[in-house]
Amino acid sequence: MRKPRQKTHQRKPNSKMVRTRRRSVLLLLLALTVLSPLALYTSRLSAALNPVQTRDFPGEITNQGRGVKADKLNALPLETVSSLKEPVGVVFSEGLGGLAKESTGSGVVFSEELGGLAKESTGSEGQELPSRKAGEHKSRVLSEVTAAADGTEVIEQVTRREAQDGGLASAVSDEQEKTTGSQQQSSSEESLQETVPKQTSAKVVMDNSQAAKTDGKAKSSVLPDTRIRNIKDQLIKAKVYLGLGSIRANSQYLKDLRQRIREVQKVLGDASKDTDLPKNANEKVKALEQMLIKGKQMQDDCSIVVKKLRAMLHSAEEQLHAHKKQTVFLTQLAAKTLPKGLHCLPLRLANEYFSLDPGQQQFPNQHKLSNPKLYHYALFSDNILATAVVVNSTVLNAKHPSDHVFHIITDRLNYAPMRMWFLSNPPGKATIEVQHIGEFTWLNDSYSPVLKQLGSQSMIDYYFGTNHANPDSNLKYRNPKYLSILNHLRFYLPEIYPKLDKIVFLDDDIVVKKDLTGLWSINMKGKVNGAVETCGESFHRFDRYLNFSNPVIAKNFDPHACGWAFGMNVFDLAEWKKQNITQIYHSWQKLNQDRSLWKLGTLPPGLITFWNKTFPLSRSWHVLGLGYNPHVNSRDIERAAVIHYNGNMKPWLEIGLPKFRSYWSKYLNYDQHFLQECNINR
Repeated sequence: MRKPRQKTHQRKPNSKMVRTRRRSVLLLLLALTVLSPLALYTSRLSAALNPVQTRDFPGEITNQGRGVKADKLNALPLETVSSLKEPVGVVFSEGLGGLAKESTGSGVVFSEELGGLAKESTGSEGQELPSRKAGEHKSRVLSEVTAAADGTEVIEQVTRREAQDGGLASAVSDEQEKTTGSQQQSSSEESLQETVPKQTSAKVVMDNSQAAKTDGKAKSSVLPDTRIRNIKDQLIKAKVYLGLGSIRANSQYLKDLRQRIREVQKVLGDASKDTDLPKNANEKVKALEQMLIKGKQMQDDCSIVVKKLRAMLHSAEEQLHAHKKQTVFLTQLAAKTLPKGLHCLPLRLANEYFSLDPGQQQFPNQHKLSNPKLYHYALFSDNILATAVVVNSTVLNAKHPSDHVFHIITDRLNYAPMRMWFLSNPPGKATIEVQHIGEFTWLNDSYSPVLKQLGSQSMIDYYFGTNHANPDSNLKYRNPKYLSILNHLRFYLPEIYPKLDKIVFLDDDIVVKKDLTGLWSINMKGKVNGAVETCGESFHRFDRYLNFSNPVIAKNFDPHACGWAFGMNVFDLAEWKKQNITQIYHSWQKLNQDRSLWKLGTLPPGLITFWNKTFPLSRSWHVLGLGYNPHVNSRDIERAAVIHYNGNMKPWLEIGLPKFRSYWSKYLNYDQHFLQECNINR
């Protein structure tokens, strides 16, 4: 009996050991079952991601958890092949002008060629497949980067580059779709390693995104002051409603609408920018908009509104045409009008001149007037201030003022005032001569055809008649200044100054900024007139001044020939006499008795008279346009020897361009007592 007990006692310990071993084995197996998939998954994930992170991305992308917010990355975790579903078959591409959406049967492709970003997911089972060409399609790991940098803009960049390089790639072939799971997994890992090119980083993408947003803001701000325009549009709409019958039938609504219009007009005022609007502008505009909504509900016939708008448009066009015509007329009138100060000045000077003794009325150095070795200038004007500026600016910029002689001719009315001005304001050491037209007894109707025409009844009717059968559209041709022989004296220079060989003609609306003695040393190569050409201005071509529909003009001249400028001209009087220029001028004036060849003025006959007889001077000698063009280049003005205020906006008039007035006014002494007495200021 004892032996069996001993055997039973020995078996119990053995069974406990067996049970313990079994538990250990089960726990070990359980641990292996739980931990091994985690270890395998982690090793695969690190093997797939580490090459990309270390090779292609900078530090801020490698440390995604710290450098970039996770909610902005929107990264797609890697999934097993069996868990993926087949995506919708759509290919996004960019063609001529936008993002196109095309149906492809299966697969979604976002790609970028030549070093860009890409996302590719194709196949019937949704497997990721390798690219057909190296660098053509990239894996979907890029979705982390595109989401972090505004996916929409990156997609646009991707598709834009893809379209430039030949369009998006098509779907993968059927053979690629039939690859095994192991091949698919291998290709997926390879595509992970080739996802992003080395030169592309998340920072670059972010910079591109910010730049695109900045460009968008810049484009949106191209149209400033939109509120001003919207308010004006609302006012126009409200005024249309005021004229509609259905609206006018409702007296209360009509009254309220007018009140809202007045409020908005008061708020708008003279504002030209959105920033000029008051704070309560939005409130008033919204109230007007509410009234217009009610009015729209009351008016259901759109044709009536269309008719009203057309009527308003027609009326606005007629008013615009009338205002333009009135503006031209008023501008011409302002150019012809003598300011009060310029009317006072000659009266005050004349009174002072006639109070002088005869001996005090003479200029010094009269022996220099006929010396051909000196520098002589011809200046014909009835404007005392303008003449003073020309003389002062020339003398102050001359190297040797005593060698300069000024020959001034004016009319009888301004003869005494002109003399008195230069007697009381002598131009330094320069010599002055003042004459009037009446001294030239040889200049009469029998000698000068233009003088005969200017005194004819037809010419007087043309300028001063009230009933014109065919009035000229351009009012500048109707300026009575063309009736003055002063404008035509330039064609008689050899007769006026028979002892001189060369003379410089100056208009009274110029300012001299540099020494002009270099003009006398220019070799004009047998030409009579030295002038600056105006080829750069289309309206200074011959066809803008001469009537080329007339066969006489068309036969003798080129309509596209370059014109030149009167205002600062060098005339070789010796050549003038040899080529008989004055007789050429007379013959053309006789042909133009009925004004069929050109309108009145001095430039058209000058172009004809000196045709092929003009020597082109450097443009730096003479810069034009300061009397009509506010955009004359400041560099050209600084380099110019003479600047010319040709046009209606003369510097002595209130309509003169303010930015150019200082060049003229600096040569006047406004403290002079005659100017003070006539209230002539800067």
